[in-house]
Amino acid sequence: MDALPWLRAYDPGIPPTLRPYPDKTLVDCLAEAARARPHAAALYFKGATVSYRQLHQQSNALAAAFSGLGVRRGSRVALLLPNCPQAVLAQVAAWKVGALVAPLNPLYTPAEIEHALALTGAETVVALTLFYDKVKAVQPHTVVRHVLATSIGEYLPLGLRLAFHLFRERRDGHRIRLRPGDLWLADCLWQQAQAEHPAAAPAPEDPALLIFTGGTTGAPKAAVATHGGLLMAGMQMQAWSNGLFKEWHDSVVLALPLFHAAGNVGALTFGLLGHYPLVLIPNPRDLDDLLAAIRRTRPALLPGVPTLFHALLEHPAVRAHPADLHCLKLSFAGAAPLLAETRRRWETLTGGRIVEAYALTESVMAAVMGPVRGRDRPGAVGLPLPDVEVRAVALDDPINHGPMDDAAFDETPAALPPGVVGELIIRAPQLMAGYWQDPKETYCALRYGWLYTGDLGYLDADGYVYVVDRKKDLIKPSGFQVWPREVEEVLARHPAVAEVGVAGVPDAHQGEAVAAWVVLRPGVAPPTVEALRGFCRERLAAYKVPRRFEFCSDLPKSAIGKVLRRELTGAAEINARLTHLAD
Repeated sequence: MDALPWLRAYDPGIPPTLRPYPDKTLVDCLAEAARARPHAAALYFKGATVSYRQLHQQSNALAAAFSGLGVRRGSRVALLLPNCPQAVLAQVAAWKVGALVAPLNPLYTPAEIEHALALTGAETVVALTLFYDKVKAVQPHTVVRHVLATSIGEYLPLGLRLAFHLFRERRDGHRIRLRPGDLWLADCLWQQAQAEHPAAAPAPEDPALLIFTGGTTGAPKAAVATHGGLLMAGMQMQAWSNGLFKEWHDSVVLALPLFHAAGNVGALTFGLLGHYPLVLIPNPRDLDDLLAAIRRTRPALLPGVPTLFHALLEHPAVRAHPADLHCLKLSFAGAAPLLAETRRRWETLTGGRIVEAYALTESVMAAVMGPVRGRDRPGAVGLPLPDVEVRAVALDDPINHGPMDDAAFDETPAALPPGVVGELIIRAPQLMAGYWQDPKETYCALRYGWLYTGDLGYLDADGYVYVVDRKKDLIKPSGFQVWPREVEEVLARHPAVAEVGVAGVPDAHQGEAVAAWVVLRPGVAPPTVEALRGFCRERLAAYKVPRRFEFCSDLPKSAIGKVLRRELTGAAEINARLTHLAD
Protein backbone atom coordinates (compact mmCIF):
# COMPACT_ATOMS: atom_id res chain seq x y z
CA MET A 1 0.00 0.00 0.00
CA ASP A 2 2.82 2.45 0.90
CA ALA A 3 4.41 1.92 -2.51
CA LEU A 4 1.07 2.64 -4.21
CA PRO A 5 -0.36 5.56 -2.20
CA TRP A 6 -3.01 6.35 -4.82
CA LEU A 7 -4.98 3.24 -3.86
CA ARG A 8 -6.12 5.06 -0.70
CA ALA A 9 -7.71 7.76 -2.85
CA TYR A 10 -9.70 5.42 -5.12
CA ASP A 11 -13.47 5.80 -5.28
CA PRO A 12 -15.23 3.12 -3.20
CA GLY A 13 -15.67 -0.14 -5.09
CA ILE A 14 -12.70 0.23 -7.46
CA PRO A 15 -10.36 -2.76 -7.11
CA PRO A 16 -6.59 -2.26 -6.83
CA THR A 17 -6.04 -4.89 -9.55
CA LEU A 18 -8.04 -6.51 -12.34
CA ARG A 19 -5.78 -9.55 -12.57
CA PRO A 20 -6.12 -12.19 -13.85
CA TYR A 21 -7.14 -10.68 -17.19
CA PRO A 22 -9.36 -12.94 -19.31
CA ASP A 23 -7.80 -14.99 -22.08
CA LYS A 24 -9.73 -13.36 -24.91
CA THR A 25 -9.79 -10.36 -27.25
CA LEU A 26 -12.25 -7.75 -28.51
CA VAL A 27 -13.05 -10.13 -31.38
CA ASP A 28 -14.35 -12.60 -28.78
CA CYS A 29 -16.24 -9.81 -27.00
CA LEU A 30 -18.04 -8.86 -30.20
CA ALA A 31 -19.03 -12.48 -30.89
CA GLU A 32 -20.35 -12.80 -27.32
CA ALA A 33 -22.38 -9.59 -27.66
CA ALA A 34 -23.84 -10.73 -30.98
CA ARG A 35 -25.00 -13.96 -29.34
CA ALA A 36 -26.32 -12.31 -26.18
CA ARG A 37 -28.22 -9.40 -27.77
CA PRO A 38 -28.03 -9.65 -31.56
CA HIS A 39 -30.42 -6.77 -32.20
CA ALA A 40 -28.91 -4.34 -29.69
CA ALA A 41 -27.32 -1.22 -31.20
CA ALA A 42 -23.56 -1.34 -31.61
CA LEU A 43 -23.13 1.78 -33.79
CA TYR A 44 -25.15 4.92 -34.50
CA PHE A 45 -24.33 6.88 -37.64
CA LYS A 46 -26.26 9.87 -38.97
CA GLY A 47 -29.59 8.40 -37.85
CA ALA A 48 -28.80 4.82 -38.94
CA THR A 49 -28.17 1.93 -36.54
CA VAL A 50 -25.83 -1.04 -36.91
CA SER A 51 -26.64 -3.91 -34.54
CA TYR A 52 -24.14 -6.26 -32.93
CA ARG A 53 -25.38 -9.05 -35.19
CA GLN A 54 -24.84 -6.94 -38.32
CA LEU A 55 -21.38 -5.86 -37.20
CA HIS A 56 -20.40 -9.45 -36.42
CA GLN A 57 -21.77 -10.95 -39.64
CA GLN A 58 -20.48 -8.22 -41.93
CA SER A 59 -17.03 -8.36 -40.36
CA ASN A 60 -17.06 -12.13 -40.98
CA ALA A 61 -17.87 -11.44 -44.64
CA LEU A 62 -15.12 -8.86 -45.01
CA ALA A 63 -12.67 -11.13 -43.19
CA ALA A 64 -13.42 -13.85 -45.76
CA ALA A 65 -12.80 -11.32 -48.54
CA PHE A 66 -9.50 -10.27 -46.94
CA SER A 67 -8.49 -13.92 -46.68
CA GLY A 68 -9.23 -14.41 -50.37
CA LEU A 69 -6.87 -11.52 -51.14
CA GLY A 70 -4.05 -13.18 -49.24
CA VAL A 71 -4.36 -11.25 -45.98
CA ARG A 72 -2.97 -13.54 -43.29
CA ARG A 73 -1.79 -13.52 -39.69
CA GLY A 74 0.81 -10.78 -39.41
CA SER A 75 -0.30 -8.94 -42.58
CA ARG A 76 -0.90 -5.20 -42.29
CA VAL A 77 -4.13 -3.57 -43.43
CA ALA A 78 -4.14 0.23 -43.66
CA LEU A 79 -7.36 2.22 -43.24
CA LEU A 80 -7.88 5.66 -44.72
CA LEU A 81 -11.33 6.28 -43.29
CA PRO A 82 -13.09 8.80 -41.04
CA ASN A 83 -15.21 7.64 -38.12
CA CYS A 84 -17.87 5.67 -39.96
CA PRO A 85 -19.27 2.11 -39.75
CA GLN A 86 -16.84 0.90 -42.42
CA ALA A 87 -13.88 1.88 -40.23
CA VAL A 88 -15.05 -0.28 -37.33
CA LEU A 89 -16.08 -3.07 -39.69
CA ALA A 90 -12.73 -3.15 -41.52
CA GLN A 91 -10.72 -3.07 -38.29
CA VAL A 92 -12.62 -6.00 -36.76
CA ALA A 93 -12.51 -7.94 -40.05
CA ALA A 94 -8.73 -7.56 -40.32
CA TRP A 95 -8.37 -8.75 -36.73
CA LYS A 96 -10.44 -11.83 -37.50
CA VAL A 97 -7.80 -13.06 -39.95
CA GLY A 98 -4.95 -12.18 -37.58
CA ALA A 99 -3.83 -9.03 -39.41
CA LEU A 100 -2.54 -5.82 -37.86
CA VAL A 101 -4.52 -2.65 -38.52
CA ALA A 102 -2.84 0.66 -39.31
CA PRO A 103 -5.48 3.43 -39.13
CA LEU A 104 -4.10 6.49 -40.96
CA ASN A 105 -5.12 10.12 -40.82
CA PRO A 106 -7.26 10.67 -43.96
CA LEU A 107 -5.99 14.24 -44.13
CA TYR A 108 -2.40 13.12 -44.61
CA THR A 109 -0.72 14.51 -47.70
CA PRO A 110 0.24 11.96 -50.40
CA ALA A 111 3.83 12.11 -49.14
CA GLU A 112 2.71 11.33 -45.58
CA ILE A 113 0.52 8.47 -46.79
CA GLU A 114 3.43 7.06 -48.79
CA HIS A 115 5.68 7.23 -45.71
CA ALA A 116 3.08 5.48 -43.51
CA LEU A 117 2.44 2.74 -46.06
CA ALA A 118 6.16 2.20 -46.56
CA LEU A 119 6.81 2.03 -42.81
CA THR A 120 4.00 -0.45 -42.11
CA GLY A 121 4.50 -2.51 -45.27
CA ALA A 122 0.72 -2.66 -45.74
CA GLU A 123 -0.33 -4.61 -48.84
CA THR A 124 -4.06 -3.90 -48.44
CA VAL A 125 -5.76 -0.52 -48.03
CA VAL A 126 -9.40 0.30 -47.33
CA ALA A 127 -10.11 3.89 -48.33
CA LEU A 128 -13.07 6.23 -48.51
CA THR A 129 -13.81 7.27 -52.08
CA LEU A 130 -12.84 10.83 -51.15
CA PHE A 131 -9.27 9.66 -50.48
CA TYR A 132 -9.03 6.96 -53.14
CA ASP A 133 -6.98 9.05 -55.57
CA LYS A 134 -4.42 9.83 -52.86
CA VAL A 135 -3.81 6.12 -52.37
CA LYS A 136 -3.57 5.45 -56.10
CA ALA A 137 -1.08 8.30 -56.54
CA VAL A 138 1.41 6.73 -54.13
CA GLN A 139 0.65 3.04 -54.70
CA PRO A 140 3.45 2.58 -57.30
CA HIS A 141 5.98 3.57 -54.62
CA THR A 142 4.64 1.11 -52.02
CA VAL A 143 3.99 -2.63 -51.68
CA VAL A 144 0.21 -2.09 -51.74
CA ARG A 145 -1.44 -4.74 -53.91
CA HIS A 146 -5.13 -4.39 -53.05
CA VAL A 147 -7.30 -1.30 -52.60
CA LEU A 148 -10.90 -1.53 -51.38
CA ALA A 149 -13.01 1.58 -51.82
CA THR A 150 -16.14 2.53 -49.88
CA SER A 151 -18.53 5.47 -49.98
CA ILE A 152 -19.67 7.44 -46.96
CA GLY A 153 -23.20 7.10 -48.29
CA GLU A 154 -23.38 3.32 -47.93
CA TYR A 155 -24.50 3.34 -44.29
CA LEU A 156 -26.65 6.47 -44.36
CA PRO A 157 -30.40 6.18 -43.75
CA LEU A 158 -32.39 5.90 -47.00
CA GLY A 159 -33.41 9.55 -47.23
CA LEU A 160 -29.94 10.90 -46.53
CA ARG A 161 -28.43 8.33 -48.90
CA LEU A 162 -30.62 9.48 -51.78
CA ALA A 163 -29.84 13.13 -51.07
CA PHE A 164 -26.13 12.29 -50.92
CA HIS A 165 -26.18 10.52 -54.30
CA LEU A 166 -28.23 13.28 -55.94
CA PHE A 167 -26.60 16.40 -54.57
CA ARG A 168 -23.27 15.74 -52.91
CA GLU A 169 -21.54 12.69 -54.31
CA ARG A 170 -20.25 14.26 -57.50
CA ARG A 171 -20.06 17.83 -56.24
CA ASP A 172 -17.92 17.00 -53.18
CA GLY A 173 -15.59 14.56 -54.94
CA HIS A 174 -17.00 11.29 -53.55
CA ARG A 175 -17.81 9.77 -56.94
CA ILE A 176 -14.86 7.86 -58.40
CA ARG A 177 -14.04 5.49 -61.22
CA LEU A 178 -12.58 2.32 -59.75
CA ARG A 179 -9.28 1.30 -61.35
CA PRO A 180 -8.78 -2.24 -62.73
CA GLY A 181 -8.04 -4.76 -59.99
CA ASP A 182 -9.51 -2.67 -57.16
CA LEU A 183 -12.66 -3.66 -55.29
CA TRP A 184 -15.75 -2.13 -53.78
CA LEU A 185 -16.10 -2.99 -50.11
CA ALA A 186 -19.88 -3.31 -50.56
CA ASP A 187 -19.37 -5.95 -53.27
CA CYS A 188 -17.09 -7.91 -50.94
CA LEU A 189 -19.77 -7.93 -48.25
CA TRP A 190 -22.43 -9.12 -50.69
CA GLN A 191 -20.27 -11.86 -52.20
CA GLN A 192 -19.19 -13.24 -48.81
CA ALA A 193 -22.48 -12.67 -46.96
CA GLN A 194 -22.72 -16.30 -45.80
CA ALA A 195 -19.13 -16.58 -44.57
CA GLU A 196 -18.58 -18.14 -41.16
CA HIS A 197 -16.37 -16.82 -38.39
CA PRO A 198 -12.74 -17.18 -39.58
CA ALA A 199 -10.54 -19.72 -37.84
CA ALA A 200 -7.54 -17.38 -37.53
CA ALA A 201 -8.85 -15.30 -34.62
CA PRO A 202 -6.04 -13.54 -32.71
CA ALA A 203 -4.62 -14.36 -29.28
CA PRO A 204 -4.16 -11.73 -26.54
CA GLU A 205 -0.39 -11.55 -27.12
CA ASP A 206 -0.77 -10.91 -30.87
CA PRO A 207 -0.22 -7.38 -32.24
CA ALA A 208 -3.46 -5.60 -33.08
CA LEU A 209 -2.84 -1.96 -34.00
CA LEU A 210 -0.10 0.20 -35.43
CA ILE A 211 -1.00 3.61 -34.03
CA PHE A 212 1.07 6.52 -35.25
CA THR A 213 2.35 8.92 -32.64
CA GLY A 214 1.37 12.53 -33.13
CA GLY A 215 4.86 13.56 -34.16
CA THR A 216 4.88 16.41 -31.60
CA THR A 217 8.39 15.42 -30.48
CA GLY A 218 9.88 14.29 -33.79
CA ALA A 219 9.02 12.14 -36.79
CA PRO A 220 5.85 10.04 -36.26
CA LYS A 221 6.47 6.45 -35.21
CA ALA A 222 4.06 3.51 -35.17
CA ALA A 223 3.37 2.12 -31.70
CA VAL A 224 2.39 -1.56 -31.59
CA ALA A 225 -0.63 -2.29 -29.38
CA THR A 226 -1.51 -5.90 -28.64
CA HIS A 227 -4.98 -7.42 -28.44
CA GLY A 228 -4.46 -8.13 -24.77
CA GLY A 229 -3.34 -4.55 -24.19
CA LEU A 230 -6.51 -3.19 -25.78
CA LEU A 231 -8.67 -5.42 -23.60
CA MET A 232 -6.75 -4.46 -20.45
CA ALA A 233 -7.07 -0.74 -21.21
CA GLY A 234 -10.81 -1.10 -21.79
CA MET A 235 -11.26 -3.06 -18.57
CA GLN A 236 -9.35 -0.44 -16.58
CA MET A 237 -11.55 2.38 -17.88
CA GLN A 238 -14.64 0.25 -17.35
CA ALA A 239 -13.69 -0.36 -13.71
CA TRP A 240 -12.87 3.32 -13.25
CA SER A 241 -16.35 4.41 -14.42
CA ASN A 242 -17.60 2.48 -11.39
CA GLY A 243 -21.10 1.52 -12.56
CA LEU A 244 -21.93 5.00 -13.83
CA PHE A 245 -23.21 3.77 -17.21
CA LYS A 246 -26.09 1.47 -18.12
CA GLU A 247 -24.96 -1.50 -20.23
CA TRP A 248 -26.56 -1.84 -23.71
CA HIS A 249 -28.23 1.55 -23.28
CA ASP A 250 -25.93 4.48 -22.49
CA SER A 251 -24.04 5.54 -25.60
CA VAL A 252 -20.53 6.94 -26.13
CA VAL A 253 -19.70 9.69 -28.60
CA LEU A 254 -16.84 8.62 -30.87
CA ALA A 255 -15.74 12.01 -32.14
CA LEU A 256 -12.02 11.48 -31.56
CA PRO A 257 -10.54 9.98 -34.74
CA LEU A 258 -9.86 6.26 -34.89
CA PHE A 259 -6.31 6.88 -36.10
CA HIS A 260 -5.59 8.26 -32.61
CA ALA A 261 -5.28 6.14 -29.46
CA ALA A 262 -7.83 8.29 -27.64
CA GLY A 263 -10.46 7.39 -30.24
CA ASN A 264 -9.48 3.80 -31.03
CA VAL A 265 -8.84 2.71 -27.46
CA GLY A 266 -10.38 5.36 -25.25
CA ALA A 267 -13.75 5.31 -27.02
CA LEU A 268 -14.03 2.33 -29.41
CA THR A 269 -12.57 -0.29 -27.06
CA PHE A 270 -14.47 1.15 -24.11
CA GLY A 271 -17.76 1.01 -26.02
CA LEU A 272 -17.32 -2.50 -27.45
CA LEU A 273 -16.21 -3.95 -24.13
CA GLY A 274 -18.93 -2.27 -22.06
CA HIS A 275 -21.73 -2.77 -24.63
CA TYR A 276 -22.25 0.96 -24.96
CA PRO A 277 -23.47 1.98 -28.45
CA LEU A 278 -20.94 4.18 -30.27
CA VAL A 279 -22.12 7.43 -31.84
CA LEU A 280 -19.80 7.85 -34.84
CA ILE A 281 -18.83 11.43 -35.73
CA PRO A 282 -16.85 11.62 -39.01
CA ASN A 283 -15.79 15.25 -38.59
CA PRO A 284 -15.57 16.58 -35.00
CA ARG A 285 -14.91 20.08 -36.32
CA ASP A 286 -18.45 20.11 -37.73
CA LEU A 287 -20.00 21.15 -34.44
CA ASP A 288 -23.49 21.45 -35.92
CA ASP A 289 -23.37 17.79 -36.94
CA LEU A 290 -21.95 16.78 -33.56
CA LEU A 291 -24.71 18.63 -31.72
CA ALA A 292 -27.36 17.08 -33.99
CA ALA A 293 -25.99 13.62 -33.14
CA ILE A 294 -26.06 14.43 -29.43
CA ARG A 295 -29.68 15.61 -29.63
CA ARG A 296 -30.63 12.48 -31.56
CA THR A 297 -28.89 9.83 -29.44
CA ARG A 298 -28.66 11.49 -25.99
CA PRO A 299 -25.22 10.01 -25.14
CA ALA A 300 -23.95 9.58 -21.60
CA LEU A 301 -20.20 9.90 -22.27
CA LEU A 302 -18.25 12.35 -24.42
CA PRO A 303 -14.50 11.70 -24.67
CA GLY A 304 -12.78 14.68 -26.21
CA VAL A 305 -9.92 17.14 -26.15
CA PRO A 306 -9.98 20.49 -24.35
CA THR A 307 -10.33 22.44 -27.59
CA LEU A 308 -13.52 20.50 -28.41
CA PHE A 309 -15.09 21.34 -25.05
CA HIS A 310 -14.03 24.95 -25.43
CA ALA A 311 -15.54 25.15 -28.92
CA LEU A 312 -18.83 23.68 -27.70
CA LEU A 313 -18.96 26.14 -24.81
CA GLU A 314 -18.66 29.01 -27.29
CA HIS A 315 -21.15 27.58 -29.82
CA PRO A 316 -24.29 29.77 -30.20
CA ALA A 317 -26.61 26.74 -30.28
CA VAL A 318 -25.20 25.46 -26.97
CA ARG A 319 -25.56 28.87 -25.36
CA ALA A 320 -29.15 29.08 -26.59
CA HIS A 321 -30.06 25.49 -25.60
CA PRO A 322 -27.72 24.28 -22.84
CA ALA A 323 -30.17 21.48 -21.99
CA ASP A 324 -29.01 19.69 -25.14
CA LEU A 325 -25.90 18.62 -23.21
CA HIS A 326 -27.59 17.70 -19.93
CA CYS A 327 -27.64 14.04 -21.02
CA LEU A 328 -23.87 13.81 -20.50
CA LYS A 329 -23.10 12.02 -17.25
CA LEU A 330 -19.36 12.18 -17.81
CA SER A 331 -16.77 13.63 -20.16
CA PHE A 332 -13.17 12.52 -20.55
CA ALA A 333 -10.66 15.22 -21.49
CA GLY A 334 -7.30 14.04 -22.78
CA ALA A 335 -4.44 14.56 -25.26
CA ALA A 336 -3.77 18.08 -23.95
CA PRO A 337 -4.02 19.91 -20.61
CA LEU A 338 -7.54 20.77 -19.44
CA LEU A 339 -7.54 24.31 -18.14
CA ALA A 340 -9.34 24.85 -14.83
CA GLU A 341 -11.61 27.50 -16.33
CA THR A 342 -12.75 25.13 -19.09
CA ARG A 343 -13.51 22.45 -16.49
CA ARG A 344 -15.55 24.86 -14.37
CA ARG A 345 -17.61 26.17 -17.28
CA TRP A 346 -18.25 22.67 -18.72
CA GLU A 347 -19.49 21.19 -15.46
CA THR A 348 -21.68 24.25 -14.85
CA LEU A 349 -23.18 23.93 -18.32
CA THR A 350 -23.81 20.18 -18.44
CA GLY A 351 -24.42 19.36 -14.80
CA GLY A 352 -22.17 16.31 -15.39
CA ARG A 353 -18.61 15.55 -14.45
CA ILE A 354 -15.54 16.11 -16.60
CA VAL A 355 -12.36 14.28 -15.63
CA GLU A 356 -8.93 14.74 -17.07
CA ALA A 357 -7.15 11.71 -18.48
CA TYR A 358 -3.40 11.43 -18.96
CA ALA A 359 -2.06 8.88 -21.39
CA LEU A 360 0.18 8.47 -24.40
CA THR A 361 -0.09 6.49 -27.59
CA GLU A 362 2.69 4.35 -26.15
CA SER A 363 0.73 3.64 -22.95
CA VAL A 364 -2.20 2.36 -25.05
CA MET A 365 -4.54 4.97 -23.70
CA ALA A 366 -5.34 4.16 -20.08
CA ALA A 367 -2.85 5.39 -17.49
CA VAL A 368 -4.12 8.16 -15.20
CA MET A 369 -7.63 9.58 -14.71
CA GLY A 370 -9.39 11.89 -12.32
CA PRO A 371 -11.85 10.28 -9.90
CA VAL A 372 -15.31 9.87 -11.43
CA ARG A 373 -17.14 10.29 -8.14
CA GLY A 374 -14.53 11.54 -5.65
CA ARG A 375 -12.78 14.86 -5.38
CA ASP A 376 -10.32 16.16 -7.92
CA ARG A 377 -7.14 17.86 -6.83
CA PRO A 378 -6.61 21.27 -8.47
CA GLY A 379 -3.87 20.95 -11.07
CA ALA A 380 -3.71 17.14 -10.90
CA VAL A 381 -4.49 14.95 -13.93
CA GLY A 382 -5.74 12.17 -11.68
CA LEU A 383 -4.71 8.85 -10.16
CA PRO A 384 -3.05 5.81 -11.74
CA LEU A 385 -5.69 3.28 -12.83
CA PRO A 386 -5.77 -0.28 -11.48
CA ASP A 387 -2.54 -2.15 -12.33
CA VAL A 388 -0.86 1.09 -13.46
CA GLU A 389 2.20 2.45 -11.64
CA VAL A 390 3.54 5.97 -12.13
CA ARG A 391 6.78 7.45 -10.81
CA ALA A 392 8.72 10.66 -11.19
CA VAL A 393 12.42 9.94 -11.63
CA ALA A 394 15.44 12.22 -11.70
CA LEU A 395 16.30 13.75 -15.06
CA ASP A 396 19.97 13.05 -14.37
CA ASP A 397 19.30 9.35 -13.72
CA PRO A 398 21.94 7.38 -15.72
CA ILE A 399 19.16 5.62 -17.58
CA ASN A 400 18.28 8.93 -19.24
CA HIS A 401 21.68 9.11 -20.94
CA GLY A 402 21.06 6.47 -23.56
CA PRO A 403 22.24 2.87 -24.04
CA MET A 404 24.79 1.62 -21.53
CA ASP A 405 25.74 -1.67 -19.96
CA ASP A 406 22.56 -3.14 -18.48
CA ALA A 407 24.44 -3.83 -15.24
CA ALA A 408 24.79 -0.06 -14.72
CA PHE A 409 21.11 0.29 -13.88
CA ASP A 410 18.83 -0.92 -11.18
CA GLU A 411 15.83 -2.62 -12.71
CA THR A 412 13.43 -0.33 -10.82
CA PRO A 413 14.26 3.40 -11.13
CA ALA A 414 14.21 5.25 -7.81
CA ALA A 415 11.14 7.40 -7.30
CA LEU A 416 11.59 11.05 -6.35
CA PRO A 417 9.97 12.26 -3.11
CA PRO A 418 6.43 13.66 -3.32
CA GLY A 419 6.29 17.12 -4.87
CA VAL A 420 9.66 16.89 -6.63
CA VAL A 421 9.50 17.35 -10.41
CA GLY A 422 11.11 14.69 -12.60
CA GLU A 423 10.37 12.67 -15.70
CA LEU A 424 7.18 10.63 -15.40
CA ILE A 425 7.54 6.94 -16.11
CA ILE A 426 4.74 4.36 -16.33
CA ARG A 427 4.55 0.62 -15.78
CA ALA A 428 1.33 -1.13 -16.85
CA PRO A 429 0.27 -4.41 -18.45
CA GLN A 430 -1.13 -2.74 -21.58
CA LEU A 431 1.94 -0.74 -22.65
CA MET A 432 2.87 -0.88 -26.32
CA ALA A 433 5.06 -3.79 -27.39
CA GLY A 434 7.41 -1.27 -29.00
CA TYR A 435 7.73 0.91 -32.07
CA TRP A 436 7.21 -0.93 -35.35
CA GLN A 437 10.59 -1.96 -36.77
CA ASP A 438 12.45 0.61 -34.67
CA PRO A 439 14.43 -1.12 -31.89
CA LYS A 440 16.54 1.94 -31.12
CA GLU A 441 13.56 4.20 -30.40
CA THR A 442 11.86 1.33 -28.59
CA TYR A 443 14.83 1.07 -26.23
CA CYS A 444 14.74 4.80 -25.56
CA ALA A 445 11.06 4.62 -24.59
CA LEU A 446 10.74 1.21 -22.92
CA ARG A 447 13.30 0.15 -20.35
CA TYR A 448 12.95 -2.59 -17.74
CA GLY A 449 9.18 -2.61 -18.12
CA TRP A 450 8.85 1.17 -17.68
CA LEU A 451 7.67 3.64 -20.31
CA TYR A 452 9.70 6.86 -20.25
CA THR A 453 7.11 9.48 -21.20
CA GLY A 454 9.24 12.55 -21.86
CA ASP A 455 6.77 14.48 -19.66
CA LEU A 456 7.83 16.38 -16.57
CA GLY A 457 5.70 16.06 -13.47
CA TYR A 458 5.42 14.86 -9.91
CA LEU A 459 3.21 12.90 -7.52
CA ASP A 460 1.89 14.25 -4.25
CA ALA A 461 1.85 12.28 -1.00
CA ASP A 462 -1.53 10.72 -1.87
CA GLY A 463 -0.44 9.56 -5.32
CA TYR A 464 -2.17 12.22 -7.42
CA VAL A 465 -0.22 12.86 -10.61
CA TYR A 466 0.66 16.37 -11.78
CA VAL A 467 1.98 16.97 -15.29
CA VAL A 468 4.10 20.09 -15.52
CA ASP A 469 4.94 19.97 -19.23
CA ARG A 470 7.00 18.12 -21.79
CA LYS A 471 10.76 18.15 -21.32
CA LYS A 472 11.20 19.70 -24.75
CA ASP A 473 8.66 22.47 -24.01
CA LEU A 474 10.48 23.75 -20.92
CA ILE A 475 11.32 27.47 -21.28
CA LYS A 476 14.51 28.81 -19.68
CA PRO A 477 14.57 32.63 -19.56
CA SER A 478 17.88 33.74 -18.02
CA GLY A 479 18.37 30.23 -16.65
CA PHE A 480 15.04 30.06 -14.79
CA GLN A 481 12.55 27.28 -15.53
CA VAL A 482 9.06 28.10 -16.81
CA TRP A 483 6.39 25.54 -17.60
CA PRO A 484 4.13 26.75 -20.46
CA ARG A 485 1.02 25.17 -18.96
CA GLU A 486 1.33 27.24 -15.77
CA VAL A 487 1.30 30.48 -17.77
CA GLU A 488 -1.53 29.24 -20.00
CA GLU A 489 -3.65 28.46 -16.93
CA VAL A 490 -3.29 32.06 -15.73
CA LEU A 491 -4.01 33.74 -19.06
CA ALA A 492 -7.03 31.48 -19.66
CA ARG A 493 -8.66 33.03 -16.58
CA HIS A 494 -8.68 36.49 -18.18
CA PRO A 495 -12.27 37.27 -19.26
CA ALA A 496 -11.19 38.40 -22.73
CA VAL A 497 -9.05 35.34 -23.53
CA ALA A 498 -10.70 32.49 -25.46
CA GLU A 499 -7.57 30.40 -26.16
CA VAL A 500 -3.90 30.72 -25.42
CA GLY A 501 -0.65 28.99 -26.29
CA VAL A 502 2.66 29.67 -24.56
CA ALA A 503 6.14 28.73 -25.75
CA GLY A 504 9.73 29.89 -25.70
CA VAL A 505 11.27 32.04 -28.44
CA PRO A 506 14.89 33.12 -28.98
CA ASP A 507 15.77 36.33 -27.16
CA ALA A 508 19.00 38.36 -27.32
CA HIS A 509 18.87 39.33 -23.64
CA GLN A 510 17.40 36.31 -21.88
CA GLY A 511 18.56 33.59 -24.27
CA GLU A 512 14.95 32.42 -24.39
CA ALA A 513 11.83 34.45 -23.68
CA VAL A 514 8.30 33.48 -22.69
CA ALA A 515 5.88 34.30 -25.50
CA ALA A 516 2.10 34.01 -25.54
CA TRP A 517 -0.21 33.63 -28.54
CA VAL A 518 -3.71 34.79 -27.59
CA VAL A 519 -7.10 34.29 -29.27
CA LEU A 520 -9.56 36.85 -27.93
CA ARG A 521 -13.16 36.13 -27.03
CA PRO A 522 -15.61 37.69 -29.52
CA GLY A 523 -17.81 40.48 -28.25
CA VAL A 524 -15.44 41.41 -25.41
CA ALA A 525 -13.37 44.59 -25.32
CA PRO A 526 -9.82 43.60 -26.36
CA PRO A 527 -7.19 44.11 -23.64
CA THR A 528 -3.89 45.84 -24.23
CA VAL A 529 -0.64 43.94 -24.01
CA GLU A 530 0.19 45.82 -20.83
CA ALA A 531 -3.17 44.83 -19.32
CA LEU A 532 -2.47 41.16 -19.99
CA ARG A 533 1.04 41.51 -18.65
CA GLY A 534 -0.30 43.16 -15.50
CA PHE A 535 -2.84 40.36 -15.09
CA CYS A 536 0.03 37.87 -15.18
CA ARG A 537 2.24 39.88 -12.80
CA GLU A 538 -0.43 39.61 -10.11
CA ARG A 539 -0.41 35.81 -10.38
CA LEU A 540 3.07 34.79 -11.56
CA ALA A 541 6.69 35.38 -10.60
CA ALA A 542 8.25 38.11 -12.73
CA TYR A 543 10.39 35.71 -14.82
CA LYS A 544 7.27 33.74 -15.81
CA VAL A 545 5.38 36.74 -17.19
CA PRO A 546 5.34 36.65 -21.01
CA ARG A 547 7.80 39.09 -22.48
CA ARG A 548 6.03 38.98 -25.84
CA PHE A 549 2.41 38.65 -26.91
CA GLU A 550 0.76 38.04 -30.23
CA PHE A 551 -2.97 38.30 -30.90
CA CYS A 552 -4.17 35.82 -33.53
CA SER A 553 -7.42 34.47 -34.93
CA ASP A 554 -6.64 30.85 -34.08
CA LEU A 555 -3.89 28.53 -32.87
CA PRO A 556 -2.24 25.77 -34.91
CA LYS A 557 -3.60 22.41 -33.78
CA SER A 558 -3.08 18.75 -34.52
CA ALA A 559 -5.76 16.56 -36.07
CA ILE A 560 -7.32 15.97 -32.65
CA GLY A 561 -7.07 19.56 -31.43
CA LYS A 562 -3.80 19.66 -29.49
CA VAL A 563 -2.07 23.06 -29.72
CA LEU A 564 1.16 22.60 -31.67
CA ARG A 565 3.74 24.64 -29.83
CA ARG A 566 6.40 23.62 -32.36
CA GLU A 567 4.45 25.49 -35.04
CA LEU A 568 4.05 28.55 -32.84
CA THR A 569 7.80 28.65 -32.42
CA GLY A 570 8.97 27.35 -35.82
CA ALA A 571 12.07 29.21 -36.93
CA ALA A 572 10.53 30.36 -40.18
CA GLU A 573 7.45 31.66 -38.38
CA ILE A 574 9.35 33.40 -35.59
CA ASN A 575 11.10 35.75 -37.98
CA ALA A 576 7.82 36.58 -39.66
CA ARG A 577 5.99 37.04 -36.35
CA LEU A 578 8.54 39.08 -34.42
CA THR A 579 7.36 42.35 -35.92
CA HIS A 580 3.90 41.60 -34.52
CA LEU A 581 5.07 40.65 -31.04
CA ALA A 582 4.77 43.42 -28.49
CA ASP A 583 7.58 43.87 -25.95
